[in-house]
Amino acid sequence: MWAKFLEVKNSYTAEIWKELLNAEAVSVLVVPASGWPQAAQMEPHTIYVPWGKTHVAEEIVRKI
Repeated sequence: MWAKFLEVKNSYTAEIWKELLNAEAVSVLVVPASGWPQAAQMEPHTIYVPWGKTHVAEEIVRKI
């Protein structure tokens, strides 16, 4: 099960967060606001992390 973690303004920012969290061994699911896999790059995206890893992701954000 996935938990909503962050909302970002575009796909570029979402990819940066995805790479950062993946480097710390946290899986990430990025979903565009429209829900389409081929969504526009400039639309908002939501970042999800596994339910049991939210505390790890929050700790990574605190370190930044």
